[in-house]
Amino acid sequence: MNDPVNDPVNDPVNDPVRQRRAQIGRLAEAGKRVGYAGIAAACAGLIVALATSLAQWAIDLTIAGLIVAIVALPPAIIVSYGVAKAEREDPQPPG
Repeated sequence: MNDPVNDPVNDPVNDPVRQRRAQIGRLAEAGKRVGYAGIAAACAGLIVALATSLAQWAIDLTIAGLIVAIVALPPAIIVSYGVAKAEREDPQPPG
């Protein structure tokens, strides 16, 4: 008979699905950090641009920050919600 406590199939440490999900979750968190950093850079660039009579380099920084945020944030947020939902719905091993 299988011992449910020592069953390698139910071991969350050795479960390849949980390992992959954790890896994807870490990647999504990194994407969110990059996206929010892009927003912060865009805000800083806008403030500097307004303070310096719209210096071109500050406008470029603002646009670049917004582009980074637009590219990085939506997929990262969607994936992080998916990982969280999968973790909630995944049956917990007995024990």
